[in-house]
Amino acid sequence: MVYRFIVLSDETEEFRRDIVIDGEASFFALNNAILESVGFTKSEITSFFLCNENWEKDTEVTLVEKNTSSDIDCFVMDSTRLDELIDEEDQRLLFVFEELTERAFMVELKEITYDDPPFDPLCVRSEGVPPKQFTDFEDFDTQSVVENAKAGIFAEDDNFDDGYNDEDFNDLNESDPWS
Repeated sequence: MVYRFIVLSDETEEFRRDIVIDGEASFFALNNAILESVGFTKSEITSFFLCNENWEKDTEVTLVEKNTSSDIDCFVMDSTRLDELIDEEDQRLLFVFEELTERAFMVELKEITYDDPPFDPLCVRSEGVPPKQFTDFEDFDTQSVVENAKAGIFAEDDNFDDGYNDEDFNDLNESDPWS
């Protein structure tokens, strides 16, 4: 079984990669194929997130095992086959390549064929220049954060009750021997 994934970026309009890979290959093989197709180093922690049709994250497949509670399924790339979690065309994934800023490629399974799979994953279509692998924090746009704050996105939620009120904090400040 052969999977054909398309890889897109919301940072670069003209960018696209098509990767064909054996459906029985690991997520690690897909990880490497994507990184190689864009010329990124393999030195960073990456993750795949299975998503719904609105690109909302669900199941995570990590490069390295993370400490999580036993209630949460933990999938690791090198021990999880693609066909274990992906078996339908149009399945969407986010491939997070910069963990700190959560920059990611949008990946979608466009086609499943029952041809003989390639020995190694192949990039069969390469268009456009990929975004930079690392964020240049000198050029980092804080304007959107400021605009969101002004728009009230970070404003207090009227329905949120943390169990404290302003008087609780005033009482603490008045009785603080260090102030």
